[in-house]
Amino acid sequence: MERRHDRVLIAGGGPVGSTVALLLARAGVPVTLIEREPGMVLDYRASTFHPPTLDLLEDSGISAALLAMGLIAPTVQMRDRRAGKVAEFDLSLLRNDTRHPYRLQCEQFKLVDWLYGALAKIAGVEILFGHEVTGLAQTADEVAVEVEHDGARKTLKGDILIGCDGGRSTIRKALDVAFEGFTYPEHFLVAGTRFDFRRAMPDICSVNYTADPVEWYLLLQIPDMWRIVLPVEENVEPDDAMSEQRMQASLHNILPRAGGYEIAVRAIYRVHQRVAGRYRAGRVFLAGDAAHLNNPLGGMGLNGGLHDAVSLCGRLARVWHGTADAAILDEYEPQRRPEAVNAIQAITARNKRLLEERDPAVRARNLEDLRHTAADPERARRYLLDATMISSLRRSALIR
Repeated sequence: MERRHDRVLIAGGGPVGSTVALLLARAGVPVTLIEREPGMVLDYRASTFHPPTLDLLEDSGISAALLAMGLIAPTVQMRDRRAGKVAEFDLSLLRNDTRHPYRLQCEQFKLVDWLYGALAKIAGVEILFGHEVTGLAQTADEVAVEVEHDGARKTLKGDILIGCDGGRSTIRKALDVAFEGFTYPEHFLVAGTRFDFRRAMPDICSVNYTADPVEWYLLLQIPDMWRIVLPVEENVEPDDAMSEQRMQASLHNILPRAGGYEIAVRAIYRVHQRVAGRYRAGRVFLAGDAAHLNNPLGGMGLNGGLHDAVSLCGRLARVWHGTADAAILDEYEPQRRPEAVNAIQAITARNKRLLEERDPAVRARNLEDLRHTAADPERARRYLLDATMISSLRRSALIR
């Protein structure tokens, strides 16, 4: 690949974009990271890192940083509001499949903060905070990105552009790439509280999915609090959903107690199941939420984006240093996009259907099947291979 600028541009400084920057910079590829925010953003949406993700990021130092900052969750429960614990899955069943047989819980903003610090120590790295991408153009031998900073416009040029700029990606839209799929009618509400649910509910673990035909919920422990995800009916306004009264009512519906809950985090967002029609256009690539969005029930969105980063950066570094032909960049989309459709989208959509199932007979069959699966070590292992994305990564040959 011919180079005019000896630089890769990365749009979006979230967990995927900053991971892309670190992987490339550590491989000796000069990078410019373009982030519209003035610095790290406190974002609590993603907090799960699956076993193979930690395996893939081990050499970069990212896994060690996450382990130092995070919380190890060795088990996952499926629960029912009425029946309580239905099934518990022990990730140690994967000890022969991964070097990290557990989920690691760590808020994504902590990873981003660590990545910014690591990038600041590497020569050839440029981080442009407060720069918003407004457009792009490319020719056969360069990419030009239009950005706005403090009311002024300028053009940045590079040899490659990687769009990691989220679900509303300016890069994807500028490329006129379709974002195929749908948006759920309801919102998802996130609450964070420092109340210790485990002390009051001793049979739970750190990761709990609770089914209910009216209001399912995810109860997840992160290092400094418990995180709760709930559906919000489509006819409820977001501001009303985040009101103190409604949030207290939702938390008391999970666990009634005297007095109110201290709510340290509250957020509401739309949830999508979408995959970009293509991941590459010339010298421009898409990764992370810019390429695929899914509901959070399974913790696969951020992990899938980090897998994109590993796949793309490994190829790009080899091409950059002349140890591989540029044709291997054509293999990125065929490796990553089918799994976004066939694994990430399918499993997260299935998880949501299971939690919200309203037909009593179907609901009973689903829960009984989960009980039998968890009770059989080989069936449980196969279930966990899918749930932790190991099966998907093996199918696509990103891991062996």
